[in-house]
Amino acid sequence: MIRLVNRVLLALIGLVLLCAGGMVLAAGTGMPVPSWWPYAGPRGVLLSRANRLRYRDDGWWWPVIIAALAILVVLALWWLLSQLRRARLPEILVNAGDGEGAVLRGRALENVLADDAESLHGVARAAVRLTGRRTGPSARVRLLLEPHARPDETLRGLSDESLAHARSSAGLASLPAEVRLGAVKHRAERVS
Repeated sequence: MIRLVNRVLLALIGLVLLCAGGMVLAAGTGMPVPSWWPYAGPRGVLLSRANRLRYRDDGWWWPVIIAALAILVVLALWWLLSQLRRARLPEILVNAGDGEGAVLRGRALENVLADDAESLHGVARAAVRLTGRRTGPSARVRLLLEPHARPDETLRGLSDESLAHARSSAGLASLPAEVRLGAVKHRAERVS
């Protein structure tokens, strides 16, 4: 989804900038430009004195301009931050051993790894996200533990069973993982 938004926004911005640059170039070389275009030639200005002072007495004009520019800045920052976010790995390249490669869907491996992790003793829920490259993925695992679970045993089981099984079934040399542990909320038990 983010790729589609990027491509559409970049195409629109590029088209607008290309048209504006072409119009400025045409006006600068003396070619005819539409009457609504603000820049008429080498000696022209974008905003005349009359245009700058036209809305000076209106109390709504400058707050609207400032609000519109603030919204544009927030949208640009949102777009920038969305570029820095780690994307989910769509597929993994599996070495079949015969010189040919196979492609494994990243979601499939994530689901299998999450189901395998949930089957460990003391794990209430597991969420897995694969990141990295097709040939060298890494996993981000979030585990919610039951109140009676021991984190050291859970991590050992995740490493020795779940991650090892995923690594061997996908034919990967290594599968580094970042594991975040959390606890399921529960009521305090009464002791009598």
